[in-house]
Amino acid sequence: MLDPLIVLVALACGVASRALGLPALVGYLGAGFLLHELQLEGGELLAALSDLGIMLLLFSIGLKLQPAKLLRAQVWGTTLLHMAAMQVLFMAVLLGFAALAPGMQLDLLTGATVAFALTFSSTVFVIQVMQARGESAASHTTLAIGILIIQDLAAVVFLGVATGKTPQLTALALLLLIPLRGPLLRLLGLCGHGELFTLAGLGLALGGAALFEAVGIKGGLGVLLLGAWLSGHQKAKELGRNLLYFKDLFLVGFFLNIGLGGLPDREHTLLACLLGVLALAKPLLYFPLMTWFHTTPRTALLSAISLGNFSEFGLIVVAVAAQAGMLDPAWGATLSLAIAVSFILNAPFSARSHRLYSRWRHGLSRFESGRVRQAQPDTSGARCFVLGMGRVGTGAYQEMVTEFGEALIGVDENEAKIAAHREAGRRVVIADASNPDFWYRVDLPAVELIMLALTNHEENLRVAALLQELGYRGQLSAVVRFDEEALELAERGVSTFNLYAQAGAGFAEHAARRLRETQQS
Repeated sequence: MLDPLIVLVALACGVASRALGLPALVGYLGAGFLLHELQLEGGELLAALSDLGIMLLLFSIGLKLQPAKLLRAQVWGTTLLHMAAMQVLFMAVLLGFAALAPGMQLDLLTGATVAFALTFSSTVFVIQVMQARGESAASHTTLAIGILIIQDLAAVVFLGVATGKTPQLTALALLLLIPLRGPLLRLLGLCGHGELFTLAGLGLALGGAALFEAVGIKGGLGVLLLGAWLSGHQKAKELGRNLLYFKDLFLVGFFLNIGLGGLPDREHTLLACLLGVLALAKPLLYFPLMTWFHTTPRTALLSAISLGNFSEFGLIVVAVAAQAGMLDPAWGATLSLAIAVSFILNAPFSARSHRLYSRWRHGLSRFESGRVRQAQPDTSGARCFVLGMGRVGTGAYQEMVTEFGEALIGVDENEAKIAAHREAGRRVVIADASNPDFWYRVDLPAVELIMLALTNHEENLRVAALLQELGYRGQLSAVVRFDEEALELAERGVSTFNLYAQAGAGFAEHAARRLRETQQS
């Protein structure tokens, strides 16, 4: 059984972490270390929840994945060059520290393996932070996740070599799954939208992992590929939303498990703290590499800062290497502490990344490539913007186009959505509405109305605050789902439309109009 005290300690530490302005996951890590000092163990159930959380995380990433984006040089080029540089840096640090610490045993193979584990950044940390900020679909999140996936693939290759586990010939039979995508999506459609649909998602993740493991492919990589195979369909998006809270809950077990591993000895503790500090050096290389591959300075900075930490995959690499006799198992505790330190130090920078860009914008602009400058969207003549071209935004656009015509512009970051809207004859541009660089190029005094139909309340708030900081004096309207969201926006002078509360009024108006038309005919 999962000890109730473990749950209470995790809750208390998570709340304390959030109160300090840090992500709750930092509190869960601290809870794990505290529980270890109290000599409490999570047992098999906590380990199972941890594994399930990682599995659902990878499946969720796959469901949102656009494989074509991994083939871009800014993704694979940045990742491979960064990993190579970090391998050299961390290996030099490890060997140098060992030379100064006579009690530490460190050979070249151990140094190379641990350094390799330190080159990864945390998928869990990035996803959790971006979801909390409502930036899951942002361009910098997409870039960061692409880099993380390339890193994860490198880890999977290492694990296959270290364990001698290579795909079996029967793995070719997985190709037979390709034509089954359509029938499987139709089956998900038959499951409706409730608990049966969610259960189908859990079954796909667990069953897919078992299937790939059976043919010699790592289960985590398998569910990632399975999610990517289903991605792009509306049911895949819905499935990702349904699994969101299960994933987040089970990942608490993952962070607790890291802390429950306990603290290393004094020398390894000092080394772990040093490595945790050095994780902050990662963004210093990520940023120039990304801009060199024609990423905008803002996207590069926000992505780079989010990647300034160590990864849970590093723990897996060290654990497997220890099982293969490549290094001492005690390195697992050292890496656990280094990961925790990197999370704690990176969290404040991630929380302030937008403000940091605003402060450094002029200095960072010199890194902008000519190709990026030439690709700026055309917003000439705009008098009204609809931010977020999902279902609500599209409906708003359709209503407002009769009023503003070509002076109406829709804004979204999703390239597939933009392509579909352009095909339908709508004037839309690809841009991040929370990017000040986009608004600097807009003639804001000429804009009469901006409609916020973004996917997340936090994002609506951030964009409203940005526009007001830039001196926008026109009307701001936003879609909300809860009364407290309406109050927060109202304090900023934003008019709101409650999607749930006012939908009833709209429905009644529609029904009454249809009744009058029927009676008249």
